[in-house]
Amino acid sequence: MVVNDNSARSRRKFLKKAFASLAAGTAGVYGINRAYGNTGQAREQAQEEAETLNTWTKEDLLITKLETFKVKPRFLFLKIHTNQGITGLGEPITEGRADTCAEAVKEIGKYLIGKDPRRIIHHWQAIYRHSFYRGGPILTSALSGVEQALWDIKGKALGVPIYELLGGPTRDRIRVYAHARTPEAIRQAREEGYTAFKTGVLNSRQSGIVASPRFIDEAARNFADLRSAAGDDADIGIDFHGAISPQNAALLIRELEPMQPFFIEEPVNCQNVEVMAQLARETHLPIATGERIFTKWGFREILEKGAATILQPDICHAGGIFEGRLIAGMAEAYYAAVAPHNPLGPISLACGLQLAASIPNFLCQEQVTLGEGYLKEPFQVSDGHIPLPTGPGLGIELDEEALADKLGHDWRNPETYLDSDGSVVDW
Repeated sequence: MVVNDNSARSRRKFLKKAFASLAAGTAGVYGINRAYGNTGQAREQAQEEAETLNTWTKEDLLITKLETFKVKPRFLFLKIHTNQGITGLGEPITEGRADTCAEAVKEIGKYLIGKDPRRIIHHWQAIYRHSFYRGGPILTSALSGVEQALWDIKGKALGVPIYELLGGPTRDRIRVYAHARTPEAIRQAREEGYTAFKTGVLNSRQSGIVASPRFIDEAARNFADLRSAAGDDADIGIDFHGAISPQNAALLIRELEPMQPFFIEEPVNCQNVEVMAQLARETHLPIATGERIFTKWGFREILEKGAATILQPDICHAGGIFEGRLIAGMAEAYYAAVAPHNPLGPISLACGLQLAASIPNFLCQEQVTLGEGYLKEPFQVSDGHIPLPTGPGLGIELDEEALADKLGHDWRNPETYLDSDGSVVDW
């Protein structure tokens, strides 16, 4: 191809900038398409010139380092580095076990360093299956954060959001919910644009094995106050947190039914699948569970026994973004919805949004921070939704300067006891 005019020089100049940005993860294919158009001849010309300007995509893209750092209040962030300058972000944390997860990531690094980060599923299988002792909260959380970072690298290398690599978007915006335990908090969140919320059971840790009528009545009246503050056009889920006994859960669900909660989350311990399935058969309210379930194998029994119609895989615990996509596919076959769990940081939220954007049976995304003080461009909520992310990879960039005073923490899980006798109760 002969190129000898000013426009060709301009295109070369643009491509140099575009591919420099590609190495940093901020431009890529989208920028080239805008410069050249989408005709076959234009794309062929762009590709030919690109190959003469930058050839790193034909060379090895290799992992060089895995870096973890604890971030207040209780997060663990991961940054995977490559020899081409592209970095990927992940959040490999089990709450209260940040140091243990960081060490697990370090061990995974012995396998990953020197390998091509784009072979995501291959690496997932190797890390998961070669450990012999499969799954569990620590190893699967470490694997989840690593998998997220590998997807971030691949999306940046190709210049597209991760959901484009999972089949493209299934929606134009993503609904999110806020946590609110008081009527005032709900009213404040409504002013901020939220239309969906989640709360907990009032004084749930003190319900005991057999709750008093007073406990059930006060818990129901507390939810009624929240429903009144939110209005009939808002949704409020209620989280039993797996801390309520089966008999108390049945009584409380019956009292809540007239107020139509968005869902009942973890009405009993997640391992008590048979009882959860029985509760699901006894109520018309949707049962939700999944934050402490790991991988597609863990969710199989939930679906087969009809224990929940809303699955809540945590993308930082359940195996990562693609594992979440597989779980969503299983749920779709059972006519169940997916509401990704996320009480963690902005990287976790970014991962959940990529999953939510790519699945047909998405319900709502949990969040506790939109990234203020963590991200250069925090997410924004409008009319209860976050716009579809458009940046490559996870579409986020950490604000290193703002993070400087948030590094390090020693967060521990609460130690909870029954007031009446001092015995241990679930957190």
